[in-house]
Amino acid sequence: MKNLLLVSLAIVCFVCCKNTKEETATSPREENWIQLFNGKNLDGWTVKIRGYEAGNNFGNTFRVEDGVLKVAYDAYNDTFNNRFGHIYTNQEYSHYKLRVEYRFVGEQLSDGAGWAYRNSGAMLHAQAPETVHLDQDFPASIEAQFLGGNGTDDRPTGNVCTPGTDIFIGGVPYGQHCANSTSKTYPGDQWVSMEMIILGDSIGHHIVDGDTVMTYTKMTVDGKGLNPEANVTPGPLKSGRIALQSESHPVEFRKVELLDLSKRE
Repeated sequence: MKNLLLVSLAIVCFVCCKNTKEETATSPREENWIQLFNGKNLDGWTVKIRGYEAGNNFGNTFRVEDGVLKVAYDAYNDTFNNRFGHIYTNQEYSHYKLRVEYRFVGEQLSDGAGWAYRNSGAMLHAQAPETVHLDQDFPASIEAQFLGGNGTDDRPTGNVCTPGTDIFIGGVPYGQHCANSTSKTYPGDQWVSMEMIILGDSIGHHIVDGDTVMTYTKMTVDGKGLNPEANVTPGPLKSGRIALQSESHPVEFRKVELLDLSKRE
């Protein structure tokens, strides 16, 4: 009887140890998200606005209020005057998942372009703000475009645009500036959650509310469409800064966080 009991205990121990190992092997790896926006201030970011040197946050365009990162224009006297702006992370990233929650609010400045109505975005693998020419509209980058509805037209969000860059879509070169995603239109001032998965220069995915709405590959820099003085080097686009846009319509961001995938096996 004693031997039978010992054998039974040994079997139970073996099964429990085996199950523990299997659960450890199959359980999701803990995700350590980096809060790029800390909810308090603009530490870790640098502003570059067209016509101003890097670091000059003209008119307090980018600001933090009530725990939200805001793009506001109360100092512009209702005249945008093509002062396209971006706020850049101070670090570069290559392989990552970026999660952003945004919404459009208020009214566009009177001289803002029609296409810029409820328009913003995250510039991925962007050139450093210190290398952006004084009068350069946009950094060389891959833009994950954020769009809001205008009450009339279909305006999908999660589109991809290519200032100074090239991509492949569906395995072939995409020669246009912007490609529409398969996302629905998000009207009004509702918060929208979007994720971008970027793996070096190999592949990019845009995910809106859990649905993959855009995929592209083979990201490269060519400098096309940028100022002639733009300081860019043609070639594979493997890494860069992350930047959020100012394009004449007020926009708010309540979450900007990143999961670093560069060290994952």
